[in-house]
Amino acid sequence: MNTAICLDNSENNAKVGLTLKRLTLVNFRNYKYQRLNFNKPFIVFSGENGSGKTNILEAISFLSQGRGLRNAKLSDVRTFDFLANSQSTPTFINNNGWAVSALFENFGDEYLIGTTVETSTKETDYNETKETERRIIQVNNQKLSSQNELANYTSFIWVTPQMDRLFQTSSQNRRSFLDRIVCSFDTEHSKRLSSFDNVYRQWLQLLKNNNINNNWLLSLEEKIASIGVAIACSRKEQINKLNNFMEKNPDDIFPEAYLLLDGTIEKMLDDKPAIYVEDFYKESLFNQRRSILYNNACSGITKTDLKAIYKTKNVPANLCSTGEQKSLLLSIILSQARSIVNHKGLTPIMLLDEIAAHLDEFKKNAFLNKISNLNTQSFLTTTNIFEFMSIKDCTQFFELKDNIVKEHTF
Repeated sequence: MNTAICLDNSENNAKVGLTLKRLTLVNFRNYKYQRLNFNKPFIVFSGENGSGKTNILEAISFLSQGRGLRNAKLSDVRTFDFLANSQSTPTFINNNGWAVSALFENFGDEYLIGTTVETSTKETDYNETKETERRIIQVNNQKLSSQNELANYTSFIWVTPQMDRLFQTSSQNRRSFLDRIVCSFDTEHSKRLSSFDNVYRQWLQLLKNNNINNNWLLSLEEKIASIGVAIACSRKEQINKLNNFMEKNPDDIFPEAYLLLDGTIEKMLDDKPAIYVEDFYKESLFNQRRSILYNNACSGITKTDLKAIYKTKNVPANLCSTGEQKSLLLSIILSQARSIVNHKGLTPIMLLDEIAAHLDEFKKNAFLNKISNLNTQSFLTTTNIFEFMSIKDCTQFFELKDNIVKEHTF
């Protein structure tokens, strides 16, 4: 039997903090134009696979730093005519771009955030031209100088079906998950990652072009080492804080996890000063100039892995059952959300794609109750609308079919 869940309970009668009230999509995935208004703490999108449920969550995720929950190329997000519905496109966006805008409220203060794509043409070698795309972001019609500034206005945590096997997939996926956790606490981390990627690409390109300008390479290696150690320090600091938080605030339903960083640079920082680690990193880059061209196996922060331990059983997450891995993931997510509220005072919006998979009825309702008690707004997707009857009284339901989104009432 389902137990009714609602945000305004007797134990915690607080108001939801950060709330998404209106969402507008233009030329985004399968939506030529779509506007949705939200007025409940839980928003559920139901429909068949491929109906566009995850696309809406992805659009919302683009209102934060980065490339959204699918880590998609900007050009891949644009609507193709054969996928779009018959609704006309507003004139403020051209056919080559896309846009997402949203009205947020945070404890009475409203602000409008919008993001779109700007295409520019620049000359390359041999008198050729190349089109480049970048995201433009505005808050209340004022352009932001950097995506990092979005952290002052929004906070999102998402869970997707691909993350159910997070501890058994590639280290790159876990590294991305790690850095999203760090970014949710350290607003400068995203900027460091972007700067590192830019300098690292320059270094690789010089080597691949056989441009052995030693002074130039040394300069880039110094920058890589400096930024890389700063990234490693931030990773260690935030993961240590999250581990401490989980230890002091154990969950009564989901298993307690302990997170470990498996990386050369991070491990060295355990007992070596940062300046020493920077010198080591620089020397490693110098020594790997030749090998990097053949196996792309340069050691450093690009190879760091995030590992989790089921603390009670002392078992690595990758050796746990599918259900245990999902429970560990949700335990980490819940702790992250609670820790963000404690440290920043900004309630994160939850984007939960097919969250009920691999959860029994008891754990599903326990999870819903816990995020309800966080006083946060949550967006969920499902192929079965009746999965979320336990939160019916505080939920807005939408049904998706043939690229049309309709609100469902019971």
